Amino acid sequence: MAHESFEDDSVAGLLNSHFVSIKVDREERPDVDHQYIEFCQALTGSAGWPLTILMTPEREPFFAGTYFPKTQRWGRPGLIEILGQIRDLWSSREADLRTSAREIVSSLQNRQKGPAHTDALPVEHEGRASLVQSKTRLESVDQDALFDRTFAALSRSFDPEWGGFGRPPKFPTPHTLTFLLRYALTHPSSGALAMVEKTLDGMGQGGIFDHIGLGFSRYSTDERWLIPHFEKMLYDNALLALAYTETFQASHRDQDRRKVEEIVTYVLRTMTSPEGGFYSAEDADSEGSEGKFYTWSPAEIAAVLGTEAAELFCAAYGISEAGNFEGKSVPNLIGTDFQRLARERNLTSTELERRLTESRQKLFRAREQRVHPHKDDKILAGWNGLMIAALSKAARVLDRQSYLGAAEKALDFIMSRLRRPDGRLLARYREGESAYPAYLDDYAYIIWGLLEVYTAAGEPFRLKTAIELQTEQDRLFRDTRGGGYFFTGLDGEELLFRSQELYDGALPSGNSVSALNLLRLARLTGEPHWEDQAQKLLLAWQETVSSHPEGCTAYLQALQFARYGGQELVLAGSLEAPTLEDMRRVFFRGFHPFATLLYREENVDRVVPWLKDYPVPDETTAAYLCREHACLAPVVRARELLTLLNDSP
Repeated sequence: MAHESFEDDSVAGLLNSHFVSIKVDREERPDVDHQYIEFCQALTGSAGWPLTILMTPEREPFFAGTYFPKTQRWGRPGLIEILGQIRDLWSSREADLRTSAREIVSSLQNRQKGPAHTDALPVEHEGRASLVQSKTRLESVDQDALFDRTFAALSRSFDPEWGGFGRPPKFPTPHTLTFLLRYALTHPSSGALAMVEKTLDGMGQGGIFDHIGLGFSRYSTDERWLIPHFEKMLYDNALLALAYTETFQASHRDQDRRKVEEIVTYVLRTMTSPEGGFYSAEDADSEGSEGKFYTWSPAEIAAVLGTEAAELFCAAYGISEAGNFEGKSVPNLIGTDFQRLARERNLTSTELERRLTESRQKLFRAREQRVHPHKDDKILAGWNGLMIAALSKAARVLDRQSYLGAAEKALDFIMSRLRRPDGRLLARYREGESAYPAYLDDYAYIIWGLLEVYTAAGEPFRLKTAIELQTEQDRLFRDTRGGGYFFTGLDGEELLFRSQELYDGALPSGNSVSALNLLRLARLTGEPHWEDQAQKLLLAWQETVSSHPEGCTAYLQALQFARYGGQELVLAGSLEAPTLEDMRRVFFRGFHPFATLLYREENVDRVVPWLKDYPVPDETTAAYLCREHACLAPVVRARELLTLLNDSP
């Protein structure tokens, strides 16, 4: 609509003469976006982008829709006709439009009451009695049945041929995959792990992955993951890096490790600012054409590689004269048999891979000379939190210290540029300007990132910062009666209503991520009030989740942690000690999503007082494997820890 209508003189003239036009960046102002998406959904039964809203000067909406052509066609009214009709209605029936708008807003406000009240005690009276009450009520829910029902629903929508869920367009939904990884751990014969592997393999081979420049696009337009919508989002790549990392922990497959490394290479090379923060997105189109930057003809390949190397590359990556997208080809590995390819060309597997790697590098350098898609260089706090979490986990699992360095640099950037002196997080940084009070998702994702950095590095001040931000989040966003969190803070701009959200979209719900953050903080600090809050939050949303659990897989991961997450591993010793590093490698080599890793070293007592009960041995490291803070005898060798972890439930 931007090119078709808003840049058109006739449309612009009509808008400027009779309306005040406001274009909302839904990434900078997700609070505004969420409100009017809710309105469009309620009024029309569907919603999406582009989103078109007409409202009174008091910002009360009375008309909503998505895409409208400039003039009537395809059975859809044209924007010019709609604007003309609204102009005439406002002139003749303004009072009726205002009344209609007020009624709609009132209806929406009544729907935004949040989850059912949990009969929670007032905040100042929370304590052990409240925790017991909430935990008992939560445990009365048949959690295993809920997990099983979710798995059954996902199994029904699973595509056994290509992986993924549902019909095209297919989205990655990595939080669904990480739920399935946890389900597979507790139900090893369920087939859940195979579903994850099939999906990740399908995406990794398809055109949704950029085989030349690396990184994933937003979604696939077809069932095979072949033709993407070419836009690349930071959050997709962060969440997919986490999913591939955890799958590598669970399966130890080389292709998962490689995909993590490729995603990280893309982000650090292409999406990282000089200050260390991560940019938001790359557009799908360049030179006015979607996908032009990413597609190739055989002749273009040959011009870069030469005839022989081009023939091999085209055979491997599906580049043909007919093409698969608007006369050219999106490189992909769907159906490629590398063993057959090597055999037909009398090459070893190693030599084949060497040649293809060399060709990809040459094509990348050649592609860099093309006109690039626009890069959205906003640095968003929450999306950076997701990438920080992904880098921190990958750093330990893959033993790549540079990843942790990138995560810490980004985190330091966020803390210095997107945190005010009073501690309040801000949402967006761009060209030296920090703006907008951060939203719930920003807090939840940044706290997640801080907890992953602490788990990877063991520095107490990261845990201390997570505690500070969680305390601030509770003050600004918490619904003390209902148990959940509002999307906007008490100090945010006053809009039509304060919404609470649980269902996952492309991003996991901020409420669900917060529930898991609270549970992890409870395990890390030994403070019961964090678990109390988590239990109340989980209890508050249980009825909502029960009606459509496959849409709430981030919530279910918090519930899985509450159900199975009583194990702690305390490493007591210097963070620089080789024995501690060996033990840390043992822990991260396996998949332990329900375990909490803590570090007992000299400076941690002020943050985690209960750890003082675990002595730090001289000149070595002791590992205490505990459940609910009751520990086995310590071990001092990495192989002994491995035995304990393998034998533990």
